[in-house]
Amino acid sequence: MSHVLVTLPAEMRGELKEPMGPIFTDAERLLADAGDPLVAVGDVVTYHLERAGTVPDVAVVDGLTKREEVADDVAAGVARLDGQTRVVRVENPAGAISRELVETLRDAIADPEPTLLVVEGEEDLVTLPAIVAAPLGASVVYGQPDEGMVLADVTDETKAEMRDLLNRMDGDTESLFKILDAA
Repeated sequence: MSHVLVTLPAEMRGELKEPMGPIFTDAERLLADAGDPLVAVGDVVTYHLERAGTVPDVAVVDGLTKREEVADDVAAGVARLDGQTRVVRVENPAGAISRELVETLRDAIADPEPTLLVVEGEEDLVTLPAIVAAPLGASVVYGQPDEGMVLADVTDETKAEMRDLLNRMDGDTESLFKILDAA
């Protein structure tokens, strides 16, 4: 079992429902506005980017959407990245962020080779450490259920917002930030 660094307290769940950027339903329009590197969080987002001809620099998937298995076409689209990316498997429980996930995410963002992170468990909170770990000017794209894809630009402001959210979670935030700040 991978070592959990932080967990999301129940009272914070509502705060993560608000999109952290504009919502797109068209992957090509989103890509026109996206920065570099591009981090995709979620199977459906990764699928739409792959269909638009883009291999994200980092794609984080768990085979689930809204806690259900993804559709076959989504799974096939993600699988097509397999030959075009380095594939790394990590464990991460739902509602938590594990040391393994954060270290792997940090290394994947720094690696010039595209990486597909396959999460055993859930990638529901990955957007937060991804924004902290990514360089300024990068973009993190994640799904907003039943609405579309959110394009979160990595700026000093979004990094500070994510640090604040992560800092208020339960657990070892000091170790979490040590790992992220080594990026």
